[in-house]
Amino acid sequence: MTAPILEARGLSIAFGGLRAVDNVSFTVARNRITTIIGPNGAGKSTLFNLISGALRPRGGQVLIEGVDQTGQPPYRMQAAGLARSFQITNLFFELSVGENLRLASQILEPWSLALRPVSASHAALARVDELLQRFSLKDKASFRVSALSHGEQRRLEVALALACKPKVLLLDEPTQGMSHGDTQDTAALIKSLANDVTVLLIEHDIGLVMSLSDHVIVMHQGQKLAEGAPADIRNNPAVQAAYLGHP
Repeated sequence: MTAPILEARGLSIAFGGLRAVDNVSFTVARNRITTIIGPNGAGKSTLFNLISGALRPRGGQVLIEGVDQTGQPPYRMQAAGLARSFQITNLFFELSVGENLRLASQILEPWSLALRPVSASHAALARVDELLQRFSLKDKASFRVSALSHGEQRRLEVALALACKPKVLLLDEPTQGMSHGDTQDTAALIKSLANDVTVLLIEHDIGLVMSLSDHVIVMHQGQKLAEGAPADIRNNPAVQAAYLGHP
């Protein structure tokens, strides 16, 4: 049986008297889409922060490919193969699409060659071309990011997270604020990503979650309420009462 690529063991953190994440454990299978759902305030983004190194857990462990990475800062988590996007769009709005991607892809170049001209960054520039093509942004490469639609900006942010060629990609509400058409396009894109990278997703659109996910984890008041296949989660009475709004 293939070992999980990512594992959370008893992750916990409290802010004052609030236990924002309380003894949460789960595993993420390689090249699958695992989605975390739950009401606002359930602790989903805090859990992402614990996994990605933005916050250090007060208890528990984070393992990537069986190696304990607990409490490592984000740049070390990235070196271990983990990348993430954020709920709030985080881009260089006055730079072009291509320049944003080139900056993110520069990590593929050796640090010893950091002072070379940009034109000599062959690995980074090749990655930029790959991402522009894959994310249908080729014709927008020279556009300022501020001129893109909201959907294009969110798509670009996912591309930036992929620039470093991660093994595990954390996406925090990638379809937030999108139109129905953009949401469907982004869902298809995320589904295609699982061929190359393991996806751990936070998403509020239940219809999208059920159609997109291989595995669903439900959080409620900082704890894991349930997990399983989408159909099992949809039919779980505790999930229906706590999140879907009916018993």
